[in-house]
Amino acid sequence: MTELQIAESVTPKHIKEIAYKLGIPEEKLEYYGNTKAKLPLEGIDEKKVKQNTLILVTAMTPTPPGEGKTTTSIGLVDALNVLNKKAVVVLREPSLGPVFGIKGGAAGGGWSQVIPMVDINLHFTGDFHAIEKANNLLSALIENNIQSKTRSLGIDPRTVVWKRCMDMNDRGLRNIVAALGGKAGGVPRETGFNITAASEIMAILCLASDLEDLKERCGNIYIGDTWKGTPVYAKDLNAHGAMAVLLKDAIKPNLVQTLEGNPAIIHGGPFANIAQGTNSIVATKMGMSMRDYTVTEAGFGSDLGAEKFLNIKCRAAGISPKTIVLVATIRALKYHGGKSLKDITQEDVIALKKGLPNLERHIESLKSFGIPIVVSINAFKSDTDAEMQLVKEHCKTLGVPVALSYGWEQGGKGCVDLAEKVVQAANTCTQEFKPTYNLEDSIIGKMEKICRTIYGGDSVVLSDVAKAQLRKYEAMGYSDFPVCMAKTEKSFSDDKKHLGRPVGFDVHIREFELATGAGFIIPIAGNVLRMPGLPGIPAAEKITIDKDGTIEGLF
Repeated sequence: MTELQIAESVTPKHIKEIAYKLGIPEEKLEYYGNTKAKLPLEGIDEKKVKQNTLILVTAMTPTPPGEGKTTTSIGLVDALNVLNKKAVVVLREPSLGPVFGIKGGAAGGGWSQVIPMVDINLHFTGDFHAIEKANNLLSALIENNIQSKTRSLGIDPRTVVWKRCMDMNDRGLRNIVAALGGKAGGVPRETGFNITAASEIMAILCLASDLEDLKERCGNIYIGDTWKGTPVYAKDLNAHGAMAVLLKDAIKPNLVQTLEGNPAIIHGGPFANIAQGTNSIVATKMGMSMRDYTVTEAGFGSDLGAEKFLNIKCRAAGISPKTIVLVATIRALKYHGGKSLKDITQEDVIALKKGLPNLERHIESLKSFGIPIVVSINAFKSDTDAEMQLVKEHCKTLGVPVALSYGWEQGGKGCVDLAEKVVQAANTCTQEFKPTYNLEDSIIGKMEKICRTIYGGDSVVLSDVAKAQLRKYEAMGYSDFPVCMAKTEKSFSDDKKHLGRPVGFDVHIREFELATGAGFIIPIAGNVLRMPGLPGIPAAEKITIDKDGTIEGLF
């Protein structure tokens, strides 16, 4: 059965039944049909947040299809509920770019899915559209002010750094010339598009504590300079009020369910290789307010998602996980051991051994945070007993608990061993996480600590452009911002070709972007781009719908 067939084989419960498990009266829900609802922001209880057991799911350096963090997260929550632990999973919303690009659907897999799968993967409750519209409203107001003769702020068009966004992988929009067509068309200038998941509005939505904070953050967005060199912010254009209006519903988390009828909160969707890579603070805190255990994930490998989850999100929210689950797969280990993608389902103990240093590096990096770790081997039918035993024995020598996860095949009951080990690990946690850097460190100092402690690299090297930008942003007073590294997800280094556990490398920063509304600075490393392109054979080519409305190819 395909993912979609499995999802459609289960009759979902009415969403008010799921809300009841969280203690939410049905009159407090904003219904989007019978299987989706928006949750009220007043559901957050800071006292309960502090008492909750928060579990972070991250992964080793992934292969292009991913290693199953979402599947593991959902299977783990279902397993915790099998063990009579009141648990909720809190996830990001899928982006249409990857859905129609390389990955297809992003709502879990097999018998560890969230439903309604099709809705979640497509337009869902319209959050991404609202983010896109708020982003592009600011773009329109900037263009209008540049053109204006009566209310002009004197914006120098050459300095405008704000870009439009769209939730699709479209390389043709990375770099464009806007405002052509003569005087009526505005002032021509070079600009471009980011994918919506990489927009600052997405970052703001996921870091805002409430609607008022959201509006203030929108006002703090830096857009460029005047002809006199004075910084211009969105609030100077009186843009933030209207932007917040467009986002008034998008800031509310979305409630759905797992195939086993357990609550799932899905909200926000920043990528981890070009943004902070985790769901919203309000969604995570809402889950923590309503259940005893909250399972959440952070995108891509631990060098990206987990690092940002802890150093950016947890620091901003005042929360800390009790356990970190590190997802690994036999196929990914063999891939990092030099085996080609087309051959990674074949048994190869030698390649597996060569790939283990990648897992070791992730474990070492995560240990720097001082939180207990559990390795979860996301099992596939192609895995052999010899391969699985080798990984289990290796983790044992490293002093890290390990469990086999069969969430795809068996749902919650296939993750019970993982759930038991996670509970045991959480019970040993006696402290909050230790940040990689202090906010008082210089920007370059923060990047150096991430490079050495998390990536295992030597140093950070700035281009001349990056050096000039850094001097400017430090002079503007933003030295105390955390850093949100934009780096390839395919390697610890900034070169996607360096698989396994590279050593003796520097991280090269091409340029910086300043996200004053979100409250962090973004170093752009290597060739990473904030508007991805489609692969040679996009997933979109396999997705279709028949005359009866039956969808095929979305998985």
